[in-house]
Amino acid sequence: MKNMVELQEIGSEHEHYGFVEALLHTAFPENERRDDDRQRWNADNEEQFHCLLASDEKSPVGVLTYWDFDTFLYIEHLAIDEALRGKGYGKDVLGTFLGSHTKPVVLEVEHPTDEASRRRINFYEHCGLALWRCDYLQPPYRESDEWLPLYLMVTPVLSFEHDYELICQTIHQNVYGRTK
Repeated sequence: MKNMVELQEIGSEHEHYGFVEALLHTAFPENERRDDDRQRWNADNEEQFHCLLASDEKSPVGVLTYWDFDTFLYIEHLAIDEALRGKGYGKDVLGTFLGSHTKPVVLEVEHPTDEASRRRINFYEHCGLALWRCDYLQPPYRESDEWLPLYLMVTPVLSFEHDYELICQTIHQNVYGRTK
């Protein structure tokens, strides 16, 4: 049976926002997500930020947060409820998202150092994204945290030679409020 995934933009007052917040906590370590208050503020007030609740027949299954910039979209978080992983929801959520936007898409991934990170990169490649194997440093969400070495994955219309610097500057400044 095919999943019937719907994506709905929500704010912190939505009845399922607690699900989103709890999922972000279980799916991402503290150094890979912002504080709850700032996340809520972004969901309610930040014009470029979008928090999408993923549902299947009105039941929440996941979350996708992204930033809409002039020349590309940046997916900050994508997570599926742990009890529903492996059932095709991640592919359906990402496919629905990619199919509803015309701008190129960018996201960050960990280096492929273990089975989980290799599977994650494989997943995104099967969804049509390309891995840029050039060290990218994710600024910390908190002053006390370290910069995190990651890679970028992008829709193939982007060119490393032409787009890398602008993408890095845009993400660092707008998402993390930092410059290197």
